[in-house]
Amino acid sequence: MKFYYFVFFLLLSCVESSNIDLPIIGPSDFKDELVDNKVNKEQSHFVSDFELINQNGDTITNKDYEDKIYVVDFFFTRCGSICPIMTNNMKKIQDKFLENDNLMLLSISVTPNIDNVATLKKYAKSKGVINSKWNIATGNKKHIYELARKSYFAVFKKGDGGLQDFIHTPNFILIDKKKTNTWNL
Repeated sequence: MKFYYFVFFLLLSCVESSNIDLPIIGPSDFKDELVDNKVNKEQSHFVSDFELINQNGDTITNKDYEDKIYVVDFFFTRCGSICPIMTNNMKKIQDKFLENDNLMLLSISVTPNIDNVATLKKYAKSKGVINSKWNIATGNKKHIYELARKSYFAVFKKGDGGLQDFIHTPNFILIDKKKTNTWNL
């Protein structure tokens, strides 16, 4: 429970105070297994451009998050372990920052072959997602997994491309207005 209070206070300080600068987390700050070996650890790192489909069937891109602070998580709708807890905590963040236009949320499904738009819409509705604040997204699996591994540094292991190639992570990623990782929780 302390972890989630930490996330809340971290977001609160990041969004509501202009005097606090969080450290920017780059590839060299992570364990080697979190960072794809093709990522240059010596250069500044920015979150990659993305194109996904949200729960309403709309295409969303990084431009929808331009000049915004946002929290990202990777999940799947049939998950019975950590995903429901993470979604409930994203809902708490949504409710707390509902009137704050500087903060948005993005949940990306790691099972796009199962989590189509209709499934995501039903899931979003059942979880109380407010469309203008929180996108529940799907897309091309390769693109999603590259985002998780090379852009957001959300996972601990690389898959083998087969049955073991599956992302399941309890991490939330806080992205600042400059498209840099400021925290991986």
